Amino acid sequence: MTVTPPALNPRTTALLIMDYQQGILTSLPGLADPEALLSRVAGAIADMRAHGATIAYVRVGFTEADWTAIPPANRTFSFLGRQRLMHHEEPDTAFHHQLAPEPGDITVRKTRYGALSTTDLDRQLRDRGITTLVIAGITTSGVVLSTVTDAADRDYQLYVLSDGVTDPDPRVHQTLMTSVFPRMAHIIDTAELRSLMHVSHADRAKTGRA
Repeated sequence: MTVTPPALNPRTTALLIMDYQQGILTSLPGLADPEALLSRVAGAIADMRAHGATIAYVRVGFTEADWTAIPPANRTFSFLGRQRLMHHEEPDTAFHHQLAPEPGDITVRKTRYGALSTTDLDRQLRDRGITTLVIAGITTSGVVLSTVTDAADRDYQLYVLSDGVTDPDPRVHQTLMTSVFPRMAHIIDTAELRSLMHVSHADRAKTGRA
């Protein structure tokens, strides 16, 4: 039985744009149609902005101190540290120009997979009264998996944009989207996101709330 996801309240919802960085987009092998992906995510951002929702940007980038602090036991990030990759001031670690932040958006820099563990994103979201997260990011098996798991443990209501996340391994992507994430989040696409926002707006109008 198909369960319709609940409508979204823009006042308590944030769209997370995670790791949409130029260097990451160009380095992923086999990424299907990145221009179409960027266009869909840009549309989701515009829809959320139009309804007054919060947009939060998350990127990965390192300082010299960050690289030095990575222990050898961390297989992924110790490699980045040894190779001195993804310095936070390099152009390739900036957000893709099609998805650029605007004044008033949340922007954080992380040094591990998840959006929450090495940033103050959770505090900034709580300060704004955010209880619901809509997630877009690359890759599905990296930042998306880590963030969905962590955010679920922090009791956020979660929505994952099925056409706003991607992974170079289609089998892993499919398994996560169909077998793992549905236990923790509502799986919707960008068209459904637009519909849920409009439904929420209509409900508030009926009750006389702005």
